[in-house]
Amino acid sequence: MAVLNRLQVEAEYEGQRIDNFLLRHFKGVPKTRIYRMLRTGEVRLDGARTRPEQRLVAGQWLRLPPVRVPEPQQIDSQERLGSATALVERIEQIYEANGLLAVNKPVGLAVHGGSGISLGLVEAFRASGQWGSSLDLVHRLDRETSGLLFLATKRSSLLNLHRQIQAGRFRKHYLALVKGAWKRAGLSSLCDPLVKVLHPGGERFVRLACEGEAGQAAMTQVKALSTWEHHQLGPLSLLECQPVTGRTHQIRVHLASSGFPIVGDPKYGDQVFNNQLQASIKVSRMFLHAWKASFDSELSRERVLAQPGSDWQKGQSRLGCPWTPRPAADTSDPPSTSTTL
Repeated sequence: MAVLNRLQVEAEYEGQRIDNFLLRHFKGVPKTRIYRMLRTGEVRLDGARTRPEQRLVAGQWLRLPPVRVPEPQQIDSQERLGSATALVERIEQIYEANGLLAVNKPVGLAVHGGSGISLGLVEAFRASGQWGSSLDLVHRLDRETSGLLFLATKRSSLLNLHRQIQAGRFRKHYLALVKGAWKRAGLSSLCDPLVKVLHPGGERFVRLACEGEAGQAAMTQVKALSTWEHHQLGPLSLLECQPVTGRTHQIRVHLASSGFPIVGDPKYGDQVFNNQLQASIKVSRMFLHAWKASFDSELSRERVLAQPGSDWQKGQSRLGCPWTPRPAADTSDPPSTSTTL
């Protein structure tokens, strides 16, 4: 159907790039068509031509051209809704307030759909219809990582949390179970800069920057919650990690490069150890979990905690870890312990 619009920019969209606004407004329309209508002046902002990078201001008027928006197939739409609803129902929703939704993402679930993945977490929550189509992802979480993931139900909340991330007021803490005995006392900082590399096969990796190489600054703060000796696998440690910066695969690369690869990490871990792990105690997941976060709301400092799921708890038990997370109501830092089994 053809859509002809003249609409006023609401306060919710102030500061958003006009190209991103149009991509959302004209869902299903190819990007090439969106950028062509901007380039040729079919889109007008307060009567004037505009550029893709221009930011919207509340109260401005947009004139949009007739655009044929593809109608979704009814059968596909019903099937997608059923799949989305089933996926949403099995995901624990931990927090919903102040235009934010926090969920406990299961391990193995992709945040976004993509190559070979028909439905990601964000698409499922949007398609379910409970929060509308304007649901936005606040931050990334690897497919192999479980735990706390924030979505914004209002653009103002998304921008607010992004500002807090930039200012260091949004703080995330992860649980990481690693190979080796972490013997550093107190809080340690891993500060090696990181670079992204593309392997000949097309796979992307992150590694430490070499001397003289311009890498991205990165800092991960680490402290031991427990260290112990497993009778088959040797020394293991459970760590609490806070990524002060938010680089891709930061915790995984920093720990592996320090000699403490995350148990079960398929990309940066010790693959011989991982194979031994699967053969001896039948554990196959990566043991990295987004555990808790804190941020500012209008009235107070909010603290949200996502307890590890049954797969983590089962694996931790089989590995003999003596430390147990505190109840969900308590988000204080647990004391460090050291034992030998």
